[in-house]
This record gives sequence, C-alpha cells and structure tokens, in this order.
Amino acid sequence: MLDAEEGTRKNSSRESMTDQTSVDWKGRPCKPNKHGGMPAALFVLGLQAFEMMAIAAVGNNLITYVFLEMHFPLSKSDNIVSNCVGTVFLLSLVGGFLSDSYLGSFATMFIFGLVELSGFILLSVQAHVPQLRPPKCNMVSSGGHCLEAKGYKAFLFFVALYLVALGSGCLKPNIISHGANQFRKDDAKQSKKLSTYFNYAYFAFCTGELFALTLLVWVQTHSGMDVGFGVSAAAMTVGLICLISGTLLYRNKPPQGSIFTPIAQVFVAAITKRKQICPSRSEMLRGSENIVPERVSPSSKVASLLHTEKFRWGIMFPTLEDTSSKLCLPLLLKVKGRLRRKFLDKACVRIQDGTEISESPWRLCTVSQVEQVKILISVVPIFACTIIFNTILAQLQTFSVQQGSSMNTKLTRNFEIPPASLQSIPYIMLIFAVPLYETTFVPLARKITKRDSGISPLQRVGIGLFIATFSMVSAALVEKKRRKYALMLDKTLSIFWIAPQFLIFGLSEMFTAVGLIEFFYKQALEGMESFLTAMTYCSYSFGFYLSSLLVSLVNKVTSSSSQGGWLSDNDLNNDKLDRFYWLLAALSLINFFNYLFWSRWYSYNPSLSPTTPHDPSEQDLESVPTKHAETDSSTIGLQKVKKRSDHGWSFKETDSVKR
Repeated sequence: MLDAEEGTRKNSSRESMTDQTSVDWKGRPCKPNKHGGMPAALFVLGLQAFEMMAIAAVGNNLITYVFLEMHFPLSKSDNIVSNCVGTVFLLSLVGGFLSDSYLGSFATMFIFGLVELSGFILLSVQAHVPQLRPPKCNMVSSGGHCLEAKGYKAFLFFVALYLVALGSGCLKPNIISHGANQFRKDDAKQSKKLSTYFNYAYFAFCTGELFALTLLVWVQTHSGMDVGFGVSAAAMTVGLICLISGTLLYRNKPPQGSIFTPIAQVFVAAITKRKQICPSRSEMLRGSENIVPERVSPSSKVASLLHTEKFRWGIMFPTLEDTSSKLCLPLLLKVKGRLRRKFLDKACVRIQDGTEISESPWRLCTVSQVEQVKILISVVPIFACTIIFNTILAQLQTFSVQQGSSMNTKLTRNFEIPPASLQSIPYIMLIFAVPLYETTFVPLARKITKRDSGISPLQRVGIGLFIATFSMVSAALVEKKRRKYALMLDKTLSIFWIAPQFLIFGLSEMFTAVGLIEFFYKQALEGMESFLTAMTYCSYSFGFYLSSLLVSLVNKVTSSSSQGGWLSDNDLNNDKLDRFYWLLAALSLINFFNYLFWSRWYSYNPSLSPTTPHDPSEQDLESVPTKHAETDSSTIGLQKVKKRSDHGWSFKETDSVKR
C-alpha cells in the first residue's frame, strides 16, 4: 500500500514537473493525456516532408539552372550552389538560438517558413520573366562564352536564393527539436519512442527528397524551372498548413532567455579565478551534488548535473598508501608534491575572505553551469568529424549531377532520366531500409545491447562514416571508366553506372545523419535542444564550404602554365574528376580513424544517462555505489577505476572513495 502511494506521488510529481516546463498554445500547463506524443509529432513530420520536398527540388537541380540559365561557369556554379547550401545549414545556428532564447520553436518555424516561401515565389517569378534573366544561349555549344547574369538580374537571383537559405536554415533544427519535444523523457514509454521518432523523421526526409528528385525535377525539366519553383512554393505552403494544423496538440517549450549568457559567465569566472586553487573535494564546489539521481528528468538537467573530471590537466600525485601500485611508483620517483588544475571548475570556487558578501554570477557559477560548458566543448570534436562526410555529400549534389549529364540518360526510346533524379536512387532504397532498420535491426540489437535504440548514437555515426568512404571509391572508378569510353572508344556510358555511389552514400547517411541528430538532442540540456540540434546541420554547412575550398585549392595546386587544374574546364572529359574523388576517399578514411579516437575519448555526464531501461554502460562506475559519497582528502590519489563506455574498457583517474 505504501509502495503504491509512493508510486502515485512520484507519478503526480513527474506530471506536475512536466506541466511546469511545457505549455500549450495559450501558455497554459500541458496535460500529459492531451498534448504531445506521436499524434502531435506527425504534424511536424508533415512539415518536414513538404519542406524537404520544396528545398530539395531547388537545391538538387540548382547547378543546372545556374549554369544553363544564369550562365555562370561550371566551377563558379558549383561554388554558388555549395555556398548556398552551406549557408542554409550555417543559419540553422541562428534559428536554434532564436528558438531557445526568445521565440520558441513553433513561432520560429512559422516566421521563417514564410521567409522561405517568399524566396521560392521570387525565384519562380525570375525564372518566368525573360527580362529578369540573361539572353538565351547554349553554354555547352558556345564553349561557355554566353553573357553572364550581372547587375540587377544577379542581385535579384541572389536575394531570392538567400531568402530560401535563411528560411530553410532557421527552420530545420526547430523541426527536429519541436517534434522530439512532444515526447517526455521522464516517461518510460514516451522516452522509448524518442529513437523511433528520429527514424520516422528521417523517413519523412527521404519521402520529401524522393518526390523532389523524381516528380519535381521531372516538372522542372519538362515544364521549365519557373513551374518547378512554383511547385516548390506550393509544397512549402502545404507544409506550413500541416504545422498550423497541430497547434492544439503541441507541447511547447517556452524560451528561457539568452542561452549564451550562462556559458559566457563560466569562462569569465574561470579566467578571473585562474590563480585560485580548486578544493580537493568536488562537493566543496558551489552547487555540487553528491547524490546520484536514479532518474534524471528534463527539468532537472540544468539544476542537477553531476560534477565530472573532464578538461582537467596537470599531474595528480599519489599518496603513500598508493605506493603499492606499480602504476604510481614511477610517478613517486619524479615528484614531491601534489598538483591539480581544473580550469573550468575554478568558476565554482568561492573566495574565502571571511565575509558573507555574495559574488556576482559573472564571478561565481554553479557546477551545473560548468558541466554544461564541458558538454558543449566535448561534442565539438564529434561534430568536426562529420564535416568530411558532408563534403562528400556536396559532390553528389554537384559534380555527380554533371557527371550524369555527360552519360546516356535514356531509359527507353522515348523516356530520359533527368540527371538530378539520380539522387532519388538512395531514397528509393531508404524508403524500405528505414522501416526495416526500425522493425528488424533495432529489436535484434536491443536484445544484445539492452539499449532502447539498439546501438548507441556514436556507434551509428561511426558505421556511417566508414561506409561513406566507399561511395567516393565507387565514384572514382566509374568516372575513370566513363572518360575512357568517351575519349578512347567514343561511346557514352549508361547513367546507371553512377547509381552505386548514390546507393552507398544513402546507406551511410541513414546511419550517420540520424545517429548525429539523436546524439546531439540527447546531450542537449533544457532550453538548448534546438541549438544543439542546429550543430548537426552546421556540420553540413562546413562540409559544403570545405567542398568549395577544396575545388579552388585543387585547381590552384594542380594547374600549370601549359594546362589547367583537375576541375578547371567546363567539360568533364577534359577534367580529372576521378582524381578528385580519390582524394576525397583518402580524406574520408583518415577522418574515420580520427573519429574513432574522439568517440573513444568522449564520456557522457552521468546525469544525461538514458532513463530507462537503465544502462550501466553509459554511467561512470565511480558514481554508482553510494548516494552520499564522502571523499577523504587524506586518501586522494591515483585510483584505477574500470569504466565501460560505448567503445570498450578504459581507465580513468578518480578520487578514492571510502565505502
């Protein structure tokens, strides 16, 4: 009876806690049985599918429009597309910041959805009115000597293009985070559905891409780019209608003010107190918690993050009672004291001057604030390791499309495949692969790993990064064969020869893209979900910018006085695209080993461990045994503690703990 009453109190307190952190469209506390869940998330997934349909139809065939209609050279057209797509994803940080700090995810999506819609309409108008474009000219037959778009024509084009970039960039991270916010992580059933939601979100992404790369690209090819841009505007309108239709069901996270202020306070306080000495016991730091919570709810993430030993440098010298350890003995021969430096932790040190004057938040922070900064710094290497992956994606949307344009595109005597539609091949596969992954692979892996998601997000990202290398290997082999047939045998290779590079990359993206989004969202603290999710898209941005940089750099390094660089000609038969693909394959493989290092280095904060089922593999074993752990300063030394993470066993220096 007492257990039942205690369970009831826990459930009621959990519900009230959720009510305090989420509100409905009128700002009232949410009701768990009325708001959120998969029904609400489906409306967000509708926006995901239609927005992706609209932007993909423009982005994946944009290089053809820029090259053939606006008459920019091929290499410049490639850079325009790469820079535009890169800007889309870079602006996702702006959307995440505005959502978490001031507007909320719903308002941010609606406002910037209208901005994106206006860009589509402007592109359609320019493509329809001949006076707004350069005079008609065949860039291929004229050898690239057509009149390039300049003046107000170029200005109008770039305004329309970057209105689309601004709207889509600020929209993307909020679609993912707003949908994920419909699931309460403190509820066992809904928390389990969160990984399923991320797979459904990727399924909606694939569906939108598939329609864009087949139906909409076909419309652009046969009815003109003006009609194609108009269809994109119509798809965006339908997506906004889907978003508005779910208003009554949404769980909305209210904005919590600037998310950067607490972060800045930690660095300012740490620099101000850089000469202070950290106490030997972590519980002496301001706001430190020595109680390991059995379950961490979203609302308590910021308030009760546990102290960790991340970003500590210097030497910890052992005490006499540790001299029996062979690990400690060499250190004893070299040192005579004890030194411990914890730069970020110094932001939590109180100044002991005998007064009771409270310090400013810019001079004294809590442990939770410091741990929040540690998490943000920790995810940066993981984020950086996905940049090369997205550089490969940039080639599939630019050079691979041009590669297909120089091949035999006829499927039958009367039907030709638009080169941009080749990118639909992996999404046709993924339409079946994603549900199969969710219904077959995840339950099987769950029995082995005891994880709700089957495998960890970091493991999922690593698998995808490894597979992506073979996409560029396939692309290089096929391009060499295509050039040989074109130059030596005067034959045109079938366009289906480049299908494998799209299929391989599509499979790798299913692992990497979903794993990365799930990783960032689950590491996000309360009030920072959209911003950390935006870091996923920011990786796309840097990938496309790196693509532009590599193209320019490769052309400069490989050019000579007698001939141009690998990618300097407007004719792929005269270029060395296969060598560029081999370069990307090598960079991708090096990047994979770099990722292995950083993923093994990464450790989760115990407060952010999965709620259910409890997985000890994501919790530091040093924090398990006691709820009120007291550290004896006289026995602080080097203690070997086995720690099992996602990637194996490792050893970590910790404080000795009296049991």
